Amino acid sequence: MSKYLQRFVILHTNDIHSHFEQMPKISAYFDRVRRLWQVDQVLTLDIGDHMDRMRPETEGTSAITNFEIMNATGYEAMVIGNNEGLTFTPELLRAVVKEHATFPIVGSNVIEIATNQTPDWMVPTITLQKSGLQIGIIGVTAAYTTYYELLGWHVTDPFEAVKAYTKLLRPQVDIIIVMSHLGLRMDQQMAEDIEGIDIILGGHTHHLLEEPLLHSGTYICATGKFGQYAGHIELAFDSAEGRIVEFNGRVVPMTAESEDDSSVTTLLEHYRYASTTALDSEITRLRQPLRLDWYGESPLGNLLAAGIRRWTSAEIGLVNSGQLLQGLKEGRLTRGRLLEICPGPINPCRMLLSGAKLLQALEESLLEEFMKKPIRGFGFRGEVLGVLCVDGISVEVDRSKPPYERIVTVKVGEAPLDPEREYVVGTIDMFTFGSGYLSLSQGKQIAYMLPEFIRDVLASELQDESALAYSHFARFIDIGPANIVEFL
Repeated sequence: MSKYLQRFVILHTNDIHSHFEQMPKISAYFDRVRRLWQVDQVLTLDIGDHMDRMRPETEGTSAITNFEIMNATGYEAMVIGNNEGLTFTPELLRAVVKEHATFPIVGSNVIEIATNQTPDWMVPTITLQKSGLQIGIIGVTAAYTTYYELLGWHVTDPFEAVKAYTKLLRPQVDIIIVMSHLGLRMDQQMAEDIEGIDIILGGHTHHLLEEPLLHSGTYICATGKFGQYAGHIELAFDSAEGRIVEFNGRVVPMTAESEDDSSVTTLLEHYRYASTTALDSEITRLRQPLRLDWYGESPLGNLLAAGIRRWTSAEIGLVNSGQLLQGLKEGRLTRGRLLEICPGPINPCRMLLSGAKLLQALEESLLEEFMKKPIRGFGFRGEVLGVLCVDGISVEVDRSKPPYERIVTVKVGEAPLDPEREYVVGTIDMFTFGSGYLSLSQGKQIAYMLPEFIRDVLASELQDESALAYSHFARFIDIGPANIVEFL
C-alpha cells in the first residue's frame, strides 16, 4: 500500500420530498464538514425526489424554491427522480433549471424524443476533481417509459446506460459513482451485473442504510427519506494500487437539536412568502359548502368522479375518496386551499374495464378493510384509501348482506351493468399500478393523461354550477333494512 493516500468526503441526500424544514440543518452540517476538510475534498450530491408538489413552497414557485435552497446548500450535482421528471413538464423544468440551478442535472438515461439527445439542461455524465482524483459521475432514474414518452422523453434502460457510461469513463477516471434513483433491489442488481462501479448512492425506495453495503465489490449507500438523515462517506484512494483502500460511510440524523444554517432559513422564509402570494390566487367562490366523507358518499367525492369522467371522455368515472383530505367551505377558494385538500401528483387516465372487474372493485369499496387501508407511494398523499366515488353509474346496495354480495344492482346510465362488456372508464393512474383495488389494475388500452393532476380537474368542476348541483345527487342507494342515509 502506498504511503500517500488521497482522501475526500462525499455528502449525499435522497428523497427529501420538499421537507424544507430539514434543509437548514442539512446545510449547516454540510458547512461544518467543509470547514474540517479542504475545499477540493468535499463532494455533495442529491439522488433525486428533492421536490414534491404537495408542498406549497414547491407548487407556488414551480420548484424555484428547491433549486435556490439546493444552491445555498452547496450541492454539486443531482439526478432527477420521478417526482421531478413526472410531476413537472419538461418545458417548465428546463426554464427553472436554466434560470436557477447552479449545479448540473445528470440524466444518463434520459433522451429527448424530438432531438434524440440528452435534454440541453441536463448532462449525460460529469467528471469532477476531488483531492487530485478524477471522479466520474453517472446518474440514472427509474424508467417509467409510458409516462415519460407522453412528456416527450425516452428514458432508456438504466442498466444499459450505466454499463455504457462506465465503460466510457473507466479509462479516464479514478472512481466511478452512480447516482441511482432506482431503488435498493435495482442497486444491488446493478452492483452484481456491471463491473467497474465503485459507489452507488441510492434513492427512490426510501431505504435507509445506516452502514454501507458492500455488494460484488461496490459500495451501496442511501439516507432514507424526507431529510431525516444526511449521508457522510470518508474514503481513501491509493493511486499506486488504483483502488479505494478505506471506505467509512454513515448516516447522520438531522434532529430538532441539530444546528440550522440561518442563511438558508432566511431564504426559505422569503420563498414561503412568495409561494403564499402565488397560491392566494382565486379559483372561484362557492355558494355552499361541499362535504367530504372518506367512508361514505359525499358531494365533493362525486364532483371529482364526475370531473374525471368528463375529462377522460368516459362512460364511468371512478376515484377513491382518500385522494381528498377535507371538504370545502362556502366562499372564496384559492389555489392554495385546493392544494391543501388535494395534494397528490395523481393523473387522470382512461381504460377499458369489464363489468365484472368494476363490480369487484365496487364490492371491495364497501368493506372496512379497504376503506381504512393505508396507501404508500404511487403519488398518494392521503391517509387511507376511502370509498369509491363514482359517476355515470347508479348502485343499489344492501349493507346487511355478506361481503361481496352487498351490491344488488348497478346501472350504467339506464342499462344494467353487463359483467362481460368492457366499459370506457375514467379513473386515476394510481389504480393501474395495483394500488387500492387489484381489479382496477387489469384494465386494457390504458391512456394516461399528462401533465394535469386531478386537482386541475377538480378546479374546473368547481367553477361549473351545473356540476356542483349534480354532485348532490346520490349514486349509491341503500335498499337494506338499515337504509337511513344522510347524504346532503
